[in-house]
Amino acid sequence: MAFTHHTATLANGLQLHAEIDPAAATSAMGIFVGTGGRDEPRELMGVSHFLEHMLFKGSELRDAETVNLDFDRIGANHNAFTSIEMTAYYASCLPEHLPRATNLVCDLFRPALREADVGEERGVILEEIAMYDDDPSSVLHDAMMEHCFGPHPLGHRILGTPDTIRPMSAASLRSYFAGHYAAANTAVVAAGRLDFDAWARGVEEETQAWSIAKPARNGSGPRIATTRFQLTSQKAKRGYLMVGWPGPNRADPERFAAALLGFLYGGSSNSRLHWALVDKGIVEGVGSRHSPHRDTGYFITEAVCDPDQLPEVERIITEEASRLGGSLGDEELIRAKAKVNTGVVFAGERPTGRMKRLGTQITSHGTYQSLDDDLEKISRLTVADLRGFLDRWTPTPTCIGTMVPA
Repeated sequence: MAFTHHTATLANGLQLHAEIDPAAATSAMGIFVGTGGRDEPRELMGVSHFLEHMLFKGSELRDAETVNLDFDRIGANHNAFTSIEMTAYYASCLPEHLPRATNLVCDLFRPALREADVGEERGVILEEIAMYDDDPSSVLHDAMMEHCFGPHPLGHRILGTPDTIRPMSAASLRSYFAGHYAAANTAVVAAGRLDFDAWARGVEEETQAWSIAKPARNGSGPRIATTRFQLTSQKAKRGYLMVGWPGPNRADPERFAAALLGFLYGGSSNSRLHWALVDKGIVEGVGSRHSPHRDTGYFITEAVCDPDQLPEVERIITEEASRLGGSLGDEELIRAKAKVNTGVVFAGERPTGRMKRLGTQITSHGTYQSLDDDLEKISRLTVADLRGFLDRWTPTPTCIGTMVPA
């Protein structure tokens, strides 16, 4: 692919990365901060997500309405997200508007954090929590993370809980922002058509006053618990099942084998679990994926079915996992590789997708690897490689959660 990677480190320690494509019709940039749910004290659970909302409420230069109007004036699409390990703010636009888009995203990092805005946004977040609490699958997923990781903050809820959100004040948000939103904990990335040197000068001008502190990141690797639990819910009409077991972390070279096996096992309409469960009418839906983090990873399989079928569905999921290694064949692997490679390329076809991939990569483990390198690693995997992986990462469920109607 005709992309070139450029990088620079500013005087304050801020890392800049860009993948430049002179033929692209658009440009995208984003600021990725290495803080998320796992870096929060338990009493401030949800503060990273709260800050994501608050940065769009405006700076000393503009209020919330002006923020949106200024992005609209250049036709930019802008948004943000918070995960368990990072928070990101980004915009995509026509190349001639990238300098202004960069200015606007950087200005978000001078938040006013007005007490009145905090009170208003608190209500929005509590409504968001209530919305997820109405979804049995979301409730089971949160419980699954809490049971899998126990007291470790990887089990934190990204949105927080009503008990942690209600007491949050502008002062607590300012304190967390000052302690975590620092140049050494942040990467600014771009993709598409742009002049890297000119863009880097613009970023340097906007960020030269950023803190040079080096925030501590939670790096303690948790163990995935061996546990089983069941929830009941008045809102559940079906049976919900989640099954998890350990896998490699985000920087582990074996993550490519994990992603391929997760797809082959339950990630598509031609997967093992589709034919064993969906095609036979046993479940409404089933899916499996590998979820990597900085220092750990796990496979998680989810299914929805008649509550009476939950034991049978669990049996089939476990049985299909145990027979993966012995039944893998070259033809099945070729098909899975083709689907995974197509998905990877689709995700990186537009500058916005490449920007998100680049920001996630640099924030997660600080090193750059091209999309072509990733595709090459996937293409080289053999049946023997996957069998060896399954010997080292035995797919035996360790954490099993269910939800049934009350």
